Amino acid sequence: MCGICGVVHHDRSLRVDTAALKSMNQQIFHRGPDEEGYYAVENVGLAMRRLSIIDVRTGKQPVTNEDQTIWLVYNGEIYNHLELKSRLEANGHRFRSKSDTETIVHLYEEYGEECVLHLRGMFAFALWDSNKRQLFVARDRLGIKPFYYLQSQQTFLFGSEIKALLAHPGVSAELNRAALPEFLAFGYLSGTRTLFEGIQKLAPGHTAVLDANGTLEIRQYWDAPKGGPSESRPASYYVDGYRDLLKQAVQSHLMSDVPLGVFLSGGIDSSAIAALMSDLRKDPIETFSVSNPTMKPAVTNMP
Repeated sequence: MCGICGVVHHDRSLRVDTAALKSMNQQIFHRGPDEEGYYAVENVGLAMRRLSIIDVRTGKQPVTNEDQTIWLVYNGEIYNHLELKSRLEANGHRFRSKSDTETIVHLYEEYGEECVLHLRGMFAFALWDSNKRQLFVARDRLGIKPFYYLQSQQTFLFGSEIKALLAHPGVSAELNRAALPEFLAFGYLSGTRTLFEGIQKLAPGHTAVLDANGTLEIRQYWDAPKGGPSESRPASYYVDGYRDLLKQAVQSHLMSDVPLGVFLSGGIDSSAIAALMSDLRKDPIETFSVSNPTMKPAVTNMP
């Protein structure tokens, strides 16, 4: 888990307050205690907190391209980044690190805003294109990684958590009364609204472009596919198919340059993940569980 935040003033003559940017970034320190990174030029400021998992030594952020016209802050993990890297290198792109973060930069150079169509993983990122003077932001298909933003007449703010936005001068924590009934009825908000007035969520499977004039255009790039006509198949077809898909999902999450572990909740799901993880790694794995004196011990039966 990492954290990102940033500021873009619509008026290019307004310079980013670096102290305010650092204050925003400090609010999400817990998301990335390993290191911090900043990009602040004229009216644009990007910041991030990093939890080092892939390419611990050289995977620092913000990440830039060869001529430093594109800058990226990113939270997530791209499972197919090695495959994408090979393709991009074959097209002439030069990588300075082994991180999955840099893959997004070169993918944007190659495909522009359609770069998200090639990504397999969980992510939320903000990319500043200095040639076009635009900010391109995106969130993964299922919204695993968070992305909040506030668009005012003068400034666009974004962050992995709302508290980062509230740390910016001029932003107040005002209750969004219109959203309160839905929250009290269901315990959550289904759309892009939040309980804070003016602060929105970027919806899953969406991107947004903030242009040089301060206009924000939001687009949907993915939606859950509709089911096709049902076919009568034997039970083994579904059992084997589900097992293969689950194995692929677990394997994709084992990409790391630091030790891995698995959390055991005491249920069938975590037991299945631990069993597959043990089979895929062929080495002993570390498991963790949480309990307190008032809880009954969790029992996990693994075949």
